[in-house]
Parts: sequence; structure tokens; C-alpha cells
Amino acid sequence: MELIRGLHNLRPRHHGCVVTIGNFDGIHLGHQAVLGQLSEKSAELGLSSAVITFEPHPQEFFAADKVPPRLTRFREKLQALRRYAADRVLCLNFNRALAEMPAQEFIRKVLVEGLGVRHLVVGDDFRFGHKRRGDLAMLKEAGERDGFQVINMHTFNVDGSRVSSTRIRKALAAGDLATAGKLLGRSYRMSGRVVHGDQRGRTIGYPTANIYLHRRATPLLGVYAVEVFGLDKEPLKGVANIGMRPTVNGRTCLLEVYIFDFSENIRPPCPGGISDQIAG
Repeated sequence: MELIRGLHNLRPRHHGCVVTIGNFDGIHLGHQAVLGQLSEKSAELGLSSAVITFEPHPQEFFAADKVPPRLTRFREKLQALRRYAADRVLCLNFNRALAEMPAQEFIRKVLVEGLGVRHLVVGDDFRFGHKRRGDLAMLKEAGERDGFQVINMHTFNVDGSRVSSTRIRKALAAGDLATAGKLLGRSYRMSGRVVHGDQRGRTIGYPTANIYLHRRATPLLGVYAVEVFGLDKEPLKGVANIGMRPTVNGRTCLLEVYIFDFSENIRPPCPGGISDQIAG
């Protein structure tokens, strides 16, 4: 999978593709349905597939003082998109210029001139452009004018309600890991590279693997039973604490994992990192 950072890195070879657009935080069941349609159309038309996403998350730009917790950091999102067979990811820097770009200009610069879109897959509630004035009707009108087709995916519901990243955040904040897992289609995971800690756990017989979360806000706090992946004989059982380490006056939100019956030294950075799956 190819990562393209910014419109200025697009090349003529990137023209002519099947495209979808979104934040894709969490890659939940609704996202998976969109990505499945993207892959299907890509294969049917013999074209490459491209996912347009944004960094930082637009809500982080607009609500800097009240940032919503990310379900997945950018690296995790890319790993998930690779699993769903996206050929390319175009990551656009969500800054003031992009936030104020009119919807019609976004269509022209990004979709038509930038990617030469042939087929576009979006949700039926998709909004974009300055003040979110762009919608499905505008995209279909542009498609008729500029020669691309638009497929709108209907809302993906579970238990009678729409699947969304916001709904998953609320479930995690309430400690409802079962609902979060149902909406994600898998147990919730957090991942990162093991780093050197203060080694206080080692002095009391409970050495931990320490992972910085690289999030401005975390969707989970507390102690959880976990399964650990990325080491030999995975999954390994353990217990994890996610928080500010109040017992030692910590100021950085950290994931600390104690792995049962494990005495090996995990030398940071661990190749590929380790992924900690909350088992609940």
C-alpha cells in the first residue's frame, strides 16, 4: 500500500481510480462495508483503489480545547487499511486552508484534477467542504459533469442504531467493551512500541511493558485484562493499566502491561511494536 502525503505528491500514475473519503477512526463495521465496496468496484473496473483521509482528525482542528479520543492513531489506521486491500492512502493535512476550501473546489482539486476519480464510494450522510456544505447531491451532480460515478452506502446499523466512531467512544468510556467489540467487529486494540520505563514495577516483582499512546486523549482509562500480540507464542495473557500513573505522579498517559508468566526482556523499540487487545 502506498501512502501519499498531500496533493503536491500526486503524480500522473495516480490518476484513474476508485475512491472513498473519510476519517476512518477505528475502522468499524460501517467503515469495513465501505472499504469492501471500494475493493469490489476496484476489482470490477480493473482500477486501483484510493482512500482519502485527514491528519489531524478534523475534530482535533475544530475543538482543540475538547479533543475527542482517537480510537486508532494514524499508524494503526494505515495498518488496518492495508488489511482491507487499499492500494493507496492520500493523507491530507487538515489545516485552515483545507477547512475553508469550498466543497466545489475540493471536488475539482482533489477528486478530478488530483486523482482523476472514476468511481466514488461514500456514506449517504457524507458532508465535506467549508461549513460542510458539500453533500451527496453535489457529488452526483459533479459526477455527471466530470465523468465519474457515485455510490452511496446506506447507514450500517447494529441493534437498531447507526454504527459510528462516536458510539464506540461512548461505549468504551462507559466500560462497555462488549458493545464496542460488536460495533468494531473485533475486540478493541491499542498498539505501539515498547519504551524504557522507570523500572519501578521490576523492583516489586511486576515488570511491565510500557507503551506511549500518542493520543491527545485516550478512549479508555483503568485496569483491564488483555491479550498481547507481537511477541512469540501470541497471544499472551496479561493485565494492563491505562492512565496517568497517579501512584508515581506521572504526567504522560501510558499503557503499562504486565504479562503473566513472562520473564523475557522486550528490548525497545520492539520490531513492529506489540498490540494489546482489551479482552474485557
